[in-house]
Formats: sequence, C-alpha cells, structure tokens
Amino acid sequence: MPSPAAPSGGASGSSVPQDPAAFVQLFTKAQRPLYLFLLGLTGRPQDAEELLQNTNLVIWSKSASFDPGTNFFAWACQIARYEVLQHRQRYHRDRLKFSEEFIDVVAQESIQQNDDLEHRRQALEACLQKLPSKDRELISRRYQPGISGKEVAAGLGRPQNAVYQSLGRIRRVLLECIQRRIAES
Repeated sequence: MPSPAAPSGGASGSSVPQDPAAFVQLFTKAQRPLYLFLLGLTGRPQDAEELLQNTNLVIWSKSASFDPGTNFFAWACQIARYEVLQHRQRYHRDRLKFSEEFIDVVAQESIQQNDDLEHRRQALEACLQKLPSKDRELISRRYQPGISGKEVAAGLGRPQNAVYQSLGRIRRVLLECIQRRIAES
C-alpha cells in the first residue's frame, strides 16, 4: 500500500478537491477525532497539536487525491500515522518510544472506534426522528446546555417526577431502537 504522504496515482494532478465544500466539511468534522487519535499515539498534547498541524498541511496538499464516498477519517488517520512515524524518526532521542507495530494497532483501533461511534450517532439520529414530536421536544429541551430537568418541568408546567419518568421511557425506547438498528446493519 503506498504511503498516504506519497503522491497518489489516482489524483488528477490538480490540488483542488472535486467538491471543495464537502471536503472542508469532512476536514472540519475530523479535527477533534484526529487530535485524539494523535494524542493516543503520542501521549503528549504538545506533540499531538504539532502533528495535527503537520497532518492538516498534508491533508490539504493531498485533497485532490481523496476519493469522495470513502472514509475520510481513515484516510486522514493514515496520513497522521505517517506523520507520527516521521516525528519519531526526527525526535528519536526521547525516552518514551512506541514500536511501529504498537502505533499500527492503536491507529486501527482508533479508526474502528470512530466508525462505531459514527454508526451509533447515525442510529440515534434516525431513532430520534421516529419519536413522536412531543417526545423529541422533551428530549431536545432536556439536553440543551445548562437546562436541568427541574427547569424543563417548570417550563412545561408538569410535575418534575412526571418529566423524569417520561425521559426515562423515551431513553429506553431510543436505546432499544439504536440496538435494533445496529444489529440489523
């Protein structure tokens, strides 16, 4: 497999992605997971931040070689992994060293965890859409930042206990729906 930092034979020679807006959206969405991926490989926030910047430069320079419809995060992680290996070669004098095999295992596990979380998020989104509108509204109100269950109950003019019971029922329905969707896929 060619390294992600090497020129791709599939690129059109242009440095502009096919759909720049879609690429920017994928790029932006991947920043936090990519930082956490790098932090897991390096163990040092400073190194992870530096490597994220280097990785971002490579991602931008190779944007035209990204194949839309494939897993952007996995593609970006391959680039990040290559940057970690280069970083290790440049700073080999550090006491803490991880083997290339260890980095590969952690990289694959991080990609899989991100895929699993994305799959669960999509299942949650679909299950939320299946809820009756009053249940969706209650969930939406409850999970607004800084809003407590007590405040939701007061805003709805309902007893606090009744709101908590409704939330518990809705959560069970969502959990069962998510588990079904994941089992079916």
